[in-house]
Amino acid sequence: RLSLAIEPGQALGVIGESAAGKSSLARALVGLWRPAAGEIRLDGARLDQYDSEALARYVGYLPQDVVLFDGTVSENIARLETNPDSESVIRAATLAGAHQMILGLPKGYDTPVGQTGTKLSGGQKQRIALARALYHDPVIVVLDEPNSNLDAPGSDAINAAIRQMKAQGRIAIIMAHRPAALAECDLLLMLKNGQATAFGPRDEVLRASVANHAKLVAAAPAPTISRQSGHAL
Repeated sequence: RLSLAIEPGQALGVIGESAAGKSSLARALVGLWRPAAGEIRLDGARLDQYDSEALARYVGYLPQDVVLFDGTVSENIARLETNPDSESVIRAATLAGAHQMILGLPKGYDTPVGQTGTKLSGGQKQRIALARALYHDPVIVVLDEPNSNLDAPGSDAINAAIRQMKAQGRIAIIMAHRPAALAECDLLLMLKNGQATAFGPRDEVLRASVANHAKLVAAAPAPTISRQSGHAL
């Protein structure tokens, strides 16, 4: 059983060993899986009270295993919308730190990707998928192992995106494996076998629970907490 609340402008890191339940929690938080018991609320309403289209606008999701649709980069970021807003596409790509990378592709935003399109590296796919998660400026973004295929500049771009989301009063939830993913986290949740073993301010949880605390803190600079209004989870 998990019981926690996240306020606007905060980032939560979720850590634990493999099979601890991080990806399952991510899927539940974005409405892909319904909890067997209890409930998840966004702004006071249960997730199942939102229709799927509305929920997709409020909640962005970067899965651990990225799959791009057969279409252009722009269509992927816009989630295959019939009439995508090009300004929103570019804004999402810029926030994801992917704009310059996309401009370097053969046809820029019109480059075909997916199974039959241009072959992209794992890091390039992840940056495009992050832009897709940020499309329509969701109030909550759930990132499942976002650093898994990224080099140092890519990880820096992820952290910059999280920092900007916090400054805008949004919520970021990061399922983390690498210490670098904790850089912007204000809170930390530790999972083991699907159960919470610790929850609280990042450094306090690390100090009490993790043997290599000094290494993790060194890799994760002190976060800044935004006090702007927004949506609570």
